[in-house]
Amino acid sequence: MTNAESPTTSAALAEARHRELAIEHLLFGTIRHLARENPELLTSLEASLDHLWDKGDDETRDDAAVRDVARRFLKSLQAER
Repeated sequence: MTNAESPTTSAALAEARHRELAIEHLLFGTIRHLARENPELLTSLEASLDHLWDKGDDETRDDAAVRDVARRFLKSLQAER
């Protein structure tokens, strides 16, 4: 924890990380299941990535990074086929 982070900020960041990991796990499992039954789902999702953007409104905004994370996510699902 840096000097700028209070225990409350640290706890909030940890909670957000825990929530993100849980959601990622559940979403990954759901997409994996649906893609087995509907293989074109991954192709459709990949085609939609150009419309994905970062909602940040400060210097951390990085649309390309968000798309890269999504591409890696889809690539790992495609590798499971």
